[in-house]
Amino acid sequence: MTTLITNIKELLQVRDTNVLKVSGSNMKTLPTIKKAYLLIEHDTIIEYGSMQDLTTLEADQVIDATGKIVLPTWCDSHTHIVYAGNREQEFVDRINGLSYEEIANRGGGILNSAENLQNTSEEDLYQQSIKRVKQVMKLGTGAIEIKSGYGLTTEAELKMLRVIKRIKKEFPLKVKATFLGAHALPKAYKDNKKGYLDLIINDMLPKIEKEHLAHYIDIFCEKGYFSLEDTDRLLTEGKKHGLTPKIHVNQFNAFGGIALGVKHNALSVDHLEELKDEDIEALKNSNTIAVALPSCSYFISIPYTPARKIIDAGLPLALASDYNPGTTPSGNMNFVVSTACIKMKMTPEEAINAATINAAYAMGISKQYGSITRGKKANLIITNPVPSYNYLPYAFGENHIDTVLINGNILE
Repeated sequence: MTTLITNIKELLQVRDTNVLKVSGSNMKTLPTIKKAYLLIEHDTIIEYGSMQDLTTLEADQVIDATGKIVLPTWCDSHTHIVYAGNREQEFVDRINGLSYEEIANRGGGILNSAENLQNTSEEDLYQQSIKRVKQVMKLGTGAIEIKSGYGLTTEAELKMLRVIKRIKKEFPLKVKATFLGAHALPKAYKDNKKGYLDLIINDMLPKIEKEHLAHYIDIFCEKGYFSLEDTDRLLTEGKKHGLTPKIHVNQFNAFGGIALGVKHNALSVDHLEELKDEDIEALKNSNTIAVALPSCSYFISIPYTPARKIIDAGLPLALASDYNPGTTPSGNMNFVVSTACIKMKMTPEEAINAATINAAYAMGISKQYGSITRGKKANLIITNPVPSYNYLPYAFGENHIDTVLINGNILE
């Protein structure tokens, strides 16, 4: 099966070499071809270029993209899309003046989601979750990382990870699984954090490895949740089971978690709403990428990750949705890109780089996804007719997507 897309107004994120990420001032450059074509064979990009260089229109399927922009699908490297129920009452509670911490102290937050999930069957959890997966695919997400962490018991964490594994098997988008058992302390271990970490390390991790249920291990390194010592211990043990570290860090407080993540060669450090100069220094000359989650800041009214400080220091930055029931009940990466431009003062070029090639790096998949490159997967967004790519984040309330292709196939 071959598909030829012709008369593309502008083809974005074109990279002849297999660039794995872009950093600092290079994020301001978005390589494009105007009046372009793109040829797909089966699930792979095999050729592209200027329309004037196109010698034949022969293909099993021809798509005319006159007036439209084509770009890689979004890669969403940080989600909690597998969850049960919702937390709409907490939304109202915040409007009425309660803070995130106050809601958590009243038994809300993560513990609320954990209780819902523990009482939900695996099949019901799957059915609830795939509705969201289908929705974000239509919104242009072609690769997604999904975390556990709303189970907080061995049985419930494994249930979440098995649902993620089933999504990976039954849906065409790229899926990466992250084990986030250390998301919060369950009620049964309220005064026994060491006991819960022992449960994770001695019971959960061996079972996860045995069933091949995760690629990454994550922890909520934050005051009131898990300390630097807890984080160091868990990431050390996780690596023994073949899990690459990621960290929730610096969401509310900055106290050395980023340097610890770099020490453990974490693939990404995520949130970073609070950031110190020493955090920036720790990230320099490392393989760890910073991931910003602007929809979370928007929804719960906390500071935005200081993108300019990160990029101007010469570092790479990725964007992700943080899709979850409590602090970001949306997986719309188009809104994420717009919010990064509007609230974090990222240029459209920087934001698109952050949500494609750099986001793919933050998932460990940028050798196959995140750019228009020969040999990469044909995961593409075809927009409606728009004046330019600047219009995509500018007109933030509009749906600009005409067609999504995943693995070369049009998403119905």
